[in-house]
Amino acid sequence: MAFHLPSFTLLFLFSTTLLLCNAFPAHQNHHFHHPRFASHNYRDALTKSILFFEGQRSGKLPSNQRITWRRDSGLSDGSAMHVDLVGGYYDAGDNVKFGFPMAFTTTMLSWSVIEFGGLMKGELGNAKEAIRWATDYLLKATAYPDTIFVQVGEANKDHSCWERPEDMDTPRSVFKIDKNTPGSDVAAETAAALASASLVFRRSDPTYSKLLVRRAIRVFQFADKYRGPYSYGLKKIVCPFYCSYSGYQDELLWGAAWLHKATKNPTYLDYIQVNGQILGAAEYDNTFGWDNKHVGARILLSKAFLVQKLKSLHDYKGHADNFICGLLFKMSDSNMQYVTSTSFLLLTYAKYLTSAHQVVNCDGTIITPKRLRSIAKKQVDYLLGDNPLRMSYMVGYGPRYPQRIHHRGSSLPSIASHPAKIQCSAGFSFMKSQSPNPNILIGAIVGGPDQHDRFPDERSDYEQSEPATYINAPLVGTLAYLAHSFGQL
Repeated sequence: MAFHLPSFTLLFLFSTTLLLCNAFPAHQNHHFHHPRFASHNYRDALTKSILFFEGQRSGKLPSNQRITWRRDSGLSDGSAMHVDLVGGYYDAGDNVKFGFPMAFTTTMLSWSVIEFGGLMKGELGNAKEAIRWATDYLLKATAYPDTIFVQVGEANKDHSCWERPEDMDTPRSVFKIDKNTPGSDVAAETAAALASASLVFRRSDPTYSKLLVRRAIRVFQFADKYRGPYSYGLKKIVCPFYCSYSGYQDELLWGAAWLHKATKNPTYLDYIQVNGQILGAAEYDNTFGWDNKHVGARILLSKAFLVQKLKSLHDYKGHADNFICGLLFKMSDSNMQYVTSTSFLLLTYAKYLTSAHQVVNCDGTIITPKRLRSIAKKQVDYLLGDNPLRMSYMVGYGPRYPQRIHHRGSSLPSIASHPAKIQCSAGFSFMKSQSPNPNILIGAIVGGPDQHDRFPDERSDYEQSEPATYINAPLVGTLAYLAHSFGQL
């Protein structure tokens, strides 16, 4: 993981024409009437997109671990502050545990299951395991009132080594937010993660679900009471890696939206009505990712109006429509880096619109839910190989995929093949090698091609060749929908 500036946070640059050609109701996409014509095996991609998370696990691995070249790591995490912070996920290709993107990953995995889990069949259990691996860690990180442990490891020191997580000997320093060093952004995102996950486990594990929602309530109170961006107090630690560029207002709105959904407590609805405008509910932006949650909050809150008929949230249908119209007609290349998160929002909004028998009206042009689904499908198909290079940007899917991803564990020999420790700087000879990675991180989605559809497949190119948990998380729901709609599940 290197610099995660918002302009290249998520994914590929598609040419703008890809979306613009779909923005006008020209010929209809008939795929949805003929499931047998799917050009991709979405079920296989779904399985792999979830499997990827097992390769990112930190902590003591379970006996049913399926990515077997990984072993236990970070078993003393937290000891620097005499707390237990074992577990959780490495966010990308390094060995740091960053709480902000981990929480967003958890929220998006949970939202994927909430909307499309009923279609996942045998993969639902695996998706829930991926969520629980994160929430077990987030419960540890929020164990003390008005405190969240938001990072384990120091990025600059970690990046000066190229070593397997199992060999880690860089400092496992622990960083926290509290009353004196607030972090409303990471705290409210953590509350969103815990609240959304409580809905995932409500039926299958009600005790765990109640624990999650109680903690979410407490964490949100902390986020709201002690306001400030976490990258102010922790600037030297979290910047430029996961600096909060969009401020914390979007997370407070997003967190309140999830707590309203999880608790049905009217106080959260009141909070949204009183604070919505101040927190940027109507702000015009059409990016959605680990940093900026405005659009996600709009789509989520639109459901309460569209489906549950909460008239007080009427404005959020308009806000959500503005996002869709902006996406269709004002696309700039850089927006397409957010392709997995955008595809998920398109399918989710299409679902809400269908339930309410509604459409999007973009200055007189009617955009149907079917059109939104066809755009989401085109984006996913591009990712899976329908692009000028005929390259799948998901590792292990299709005949041609990235071979040299920017990922320490994948690029270094496994413990099984090389039991002896590989020292900090010794690993760089593997990083600089032109050989394919020895361990295939199945399901990893990389940054993807540049705006000219070029992809050099170079390990040192972290912008294009590094995978990340928050790229995969929203795709889980999208692939479940596509696999189901083509009769593959």
